[in-house]
Amino acid sequence: MDFIVKVEESRPAADGRPSAGPVYRSIYAKDGLMELPEGLESPWQFLSDSAKKYPNNPMLGRRQVKATKVGPYVWLTYQEVHDAAIRMGSAIRSRGVNPGDRCGIFGSNSPQWLTAMEACNSHAITYVPLYDTLGANAVEFIINHAEVSIAFVQENKIPAILSCLPNCSTHLKTIVSFANFSSTQKEEAEGLGVSCFSWEEFSQLGNLDCELPPKQRTDICTIMYTSGTTGEPKGVIITNGAIMAEVLSVEQILFLTDKVCTEEDSYFSFLPLAHIYDQIMESYCIYKGSSIGFWRGDIRFLMEDLQELRPTMFCGVPRVYDRIYTGIANKVSSSGALRKMLFQYAYNYKLANLEKGLPQENAAPPLDKLVFDKIKQALGGRVRILLSGAAPLPRHVEEFFRVTACSTLSQGYGLTESCGGCLTSIGNVFPMMGTVGVPMTTIETRLESVPEMGYDALSSVPRGEICLRGKSLFSGYHKRQDLTEEVLIDGWFHTGDIGELQPNGAMKIIDRKKNIFKLSQGEYVAVENIESKYLQCPLLTSIWVYGNSFESFLVAVVVPDRKALEDWAAEHHLTDDFKSLCQNLKARKYILDELNSVGQKQQLRGFELLKAVHLEPNPFDMERDLITPTFKLKRPHLLKYYYKDRIDKLYSEAKEARV
Repeated sequence: MDFIVKVEESRPAADGRPSAGPVYRSIYAKDGLMELPEGLESPWQFLSDSAKKYPNNPMLGRRQVKATKVGPYVWLTYQEVHDAAIRMGSAIRSRGVNPGDRCGIFGSNSPQWLTAMEACNSHAITYVPLYDTLGANAVEFIINHAEVSIAFVQENKIPAILSCLPNCSTHLKTIVSFANFSSTQKEEAEGLGVSCFSWEEFSQLGNLDCELPPKQRTDICTIMYTSGTTGEPKGVIITNGAIMAEVLSVEQILFLTDKVCTEEDSYFSFLPLAHIYDQIMESYCIYKGSSIGFWRGDIRFLMEDLQELRPTMFCGVPRVYDRIYTGIANKVSSSGALRKMLFQYAYNYKLANLEKGLPQENAAPPLDKLVFDKIKQALGGRVRILLSGAAPLPRHVEEFFRVTACSTLSQGYGLTESCGGCLTSIGNVFPMMGTVGVPMTTIETRLESVPEMGYDALSSVPRGEICLRGKSLFSGYHKRQDLTEEVLIDGWFHTGDIGELQPNGAMKIIDRKKNIFKLSQGEYVAVENIESKYLQCPLLTSIWVYGNSFESFLVAVVVPDRKALEDWAAEHHLTDDFKSLCQNLKARKYILDELNSVGQKQQLRGFELLKAVHLEPNPFDMERDLITPTFKLKRPHLLKYYYKDRIDKLYSEAKEARV
């Protein structure tokens, strides 16, 4: 175990509780978990300190769009944002909102979003992100559940807020637009007793000379609602202390393993600020005086904005990395035989050096300049830190970026409840590839056995539910003590994710505890693990595997890869369009056979193979509430609202075929 140290022994199974493995810390915290420095009480101090040190440094930037022309990034300085936040905080207080009360923020990433967050921090008001990707019903639920009395809202989200106002105006009394209101919108809101202000109007209600209230680490900084795959959203309570511990842990890990950020660095903001991942990274940038540039909010122009900003730090999720990888790989494959051969030679040479243990900057400097510089330029040309989270990064994609991006890449693991990253791979440690690494310096981990799934935390290859303990964990679920007690047991947060401890101490996510069910013959099925195996088939982009305790076999709804299916159709002289192909019995059989071939190669057991598939031409999307903002399947919604009849039909067809 090169990268972790044991601090407590394992625990045998007893009194109905499963066994648990030893407690581990990162080697970077072997003498104790990181402590916050004396006098640090609130994330507000990150901004106020940086504004003193770097008042004229660019802090928040966005591109100006006039008609169809897009200009360069235009910046607000640290001093300007600091003053705007105090003024806005003072205006919030003038509306009768006091320290500890709740303020909603609803919109895409923007200077206004971050300014509203810092306004709350300055006056010890708890901010509550309203998910940009959730519908009006969820927004209504959060406003009422968190008792949000004031909300900052992006212009294009105002209709969604107005639609739920009749059911939440008991709590919500003030709406502030990121820009302006139309007279009709203002009239509608005021008719329900809710006051409306443009950004500028509201700013005029505040002043810079106000006295800021005292703050403590134990104060609730934010209540962040997780979308969840079932039921109502859960409000995750995160204190000032947890946010600051996470931010300083990022600093400590970078200091010990890479290079910390400075006022010279810049960050590309496109992952939702309503989620903890991006919020922690932007808080870290503010702590270090770095610049934050926002994208335009349109995925079509993401790479264009990235190249204009030229950031040094880029945080993404697997779906984004996969999209960039596919684009680059297609260009390489169509670049001609000589260039392809040169690229492959350079790739293999550098990969071999990385595998030998050479750090990124020494693995192949001449080839970085000669061959890989174009890929670096695709990310703006200055990126030196790549981070990935929210879901497992496919191994081939991770390897590709580690070799070609001329940057370190770290894959991490975290939840809203762990205040973002709680495990991280070390960028220059190549054997950590394919894992989520070791605990952050504020966290201790252990594995707890899950006997019903066959996972044993005490075996020679320890596997079990990942449990966390430490200084950057949430304090519970808002108004849901029952749910809190389900996951916080004896000081340990039970994540629901199954990990496998590697010989070097890194953790690999292999399964999900909650998504298991029993087939009628008594076999347990860990469905996410099965889906991850089938997703290695190049013929599909998404898959939802279904089974229940009344049936003895599995079926699936598959979103095929359009090009792959159309190429197959052309080879077989079929002229159907994509939608018709998805209904074609031969196409369904072809994909079913290919999936089961992949399943057999991945050593799936007989009852884990599929007996029937439905081909769905439309991707699973958030608009239909079929996936969460982090792209996890909402299984009950998939069944109840869209595919119940099709699932029933698949079972009927499969049973008829067996007769």
